[in-house]
Amino acid sequence: MKKTSVLLTSNKLNIQDCYDFVQDASCGGIAVFIGAVRNSTENKTVTLLDFSSYEPMALKEIQKIADTALEKFSITKIAIHHAVGELKIGDIPVIIAVSSAHRKAAFEACEYAIDTLKKTVPIWKKEHFENGEVWVNSHP
Repeated sequence: MKKTSVLLTSNKLNIQDCYDFVQDASCGGIAVFIGAVRNSTENKTVTLLDFSSYEPMALKEIQKIADTALEKFSITKIAIHHAVGELKIGDIPVIIAVSSAHRKAAFEACEYAIDTLKKTVPIWKKEHFENGEVWVNSHP
């Protein structure tokens, strides 16, 4: 049984795909984190975000996060999907779904995965504003 689903794509992310992957009859808890593109940051109006990555290393690091989460927490499956390219307000740049027998492990693994992804995965975000753009530090 495959326990991890890792994806880096320029296609629209699908919440149902992540849920379907982690769903398991032995699991009573599924935690999902969905990142959404918001319309403002630091008192500036955001028009879109542009995500880029060094794909081979990004996929390797995302897989490492998934594997570590499986070892560190009592979880059954984990999906970590991230989008690249231009995303508009309301679009989804990241989905993390985790299943476990009990909710606490799923919540903890989900939080670990997003926090670690933001710190270690070579995915960069450029925020576009009405009057300019800026590369954002990759750390939370």
